[in-house]
Amino acid sequence: MADTPLAAPDPAAVRHQRRRLARGEGAPWLHQEIARRMAERLVVIREPAAHWLDWGGFIGGGRAAVQSVWPAARVSVVEPDAALLARSRELAQGPWWRGRKPQWPVLAEQEVPAAGAGLLWANMQLHAAEDAGALITAWRRALQVGGYLMFSTFGPDTLAELREIYAEAGWPAPHPPYADMHDIGDALVQAGFADPVMDQEVLRLNWSGPAQLVAELRGLGGHLGRQRHPGLRTPRWRERLHAALARRADAQGRITMRFEVVYGHALRAAAHREDDGSTRVALDSLRDGQGRLRRR
Repeated sequence: MADTPLAAPDPAAVRHQRRRLARGEGAPWLHQEIARRMAERLVVIREPAAHWLDWGGFIGGGRAAVQSVWPAARVSVVEPDAALLARSRELAQGPWWRGRKPQWPVLAEQEVPAAGAGLLWANMQLHAAEDAGALITAWRRALQVGGYLMFSTFGPDTLAELREIYAEAGWPAPHPPYADMHDIGDALVQAGFADPVMDQEVLRLNWSGPAQLVAELRGLGGHLGRQRHPGLRTPRWRERLHAALARRADAQGRITMRFEVVYGHALRAAAHREDDGSTRVALDSLRDGQGRLRRR
């Protein structure tokens, strides 16, 4: 996956972000809203999965959204590091009168069984992965043949207004590059997924002032780019940023930022190795008599 154009954030920044978000009450509100919108797309799957994985569930906030559509499906939550694992296990604890027994399994990434899930759900995980290609490969490994991957991530139009402010000030970009949905689709095919379907929508969010906007962005994850400032910013720098944001406000004093949300779903294809080392995908095995994709 090294040749795919999926930009990687700074691993140290990712680990710091995860520890910070693990100290919060749960998923950021925007992630919860995107999970709700993504759950509406579950209708493309004709037969609910018996078992599904909520990958990065504490930050993704998708468990309740999926369970509202598939209440009978068993869920396991998967977390990428120890801090998030501990928080998700806290959330999974049942009431004290039932002995605090976990209501659903919570697994570290390395504990996920191969080919064990009919659906892998990953809300707002890909753009903040240390290695997006390796993450996609892990998703494929966790799915049954014919199982579905559903995910969301930020697209390249996200925070275009903030990038303009940083560029005008001569500062490096305020976040790592976000991959185009076509590049993500290509990466899925390279990893062994069949017939990926990608689409996007742009959300325009308003804030009443610069301080509220900056605090909200920090709550969504903060700066993960490799070119970010190595130390703490000064109060003078913060004042410059707030002033530049205020100049972008409309007549009502609102500051607007765009967020491009990319949605994707794909099938875990059957594949076999050829003598030359290449991989062939048997798409016919995933289609019914009318040529439609079906679950196996």
